[in-house]
Amino acid sequence: MSVQMVIELENQRGSQAILHALEAYKIRLRASIERTKERLRFFEARYGVGTHQFLIEMAAEDLQGGDLEYVEWAGEADMLEGLKLELSELENARY
Repeated sequence: MSVQMVIELENQRGSQAILHALEAYKIRLRASIERTKERLRFFEARYGVGTHQFLIEMAAEDLQGGDLEYVEWAGEADMLEGLKLELSELENARY
């Protein structure tokens, strides 16, 4: 399903400002994705298991940091998926 959004501006400069803001936001999303991947790589190296396997097979009791570390690792994995989805939506938008 396609959704259209209309933004009315006073002049052409306004459209350039919006396009610039969208591009800047995509750059920040890409940087956030890389930082999140780096944090995931830390956990994967520490425990010798990929994030996907961790989410399927492991529990807080399996980690040295217990609940806190489990929540952090799972949260980073969830954040990565959300960031990737948001970036994909912006990259596939036509404007």
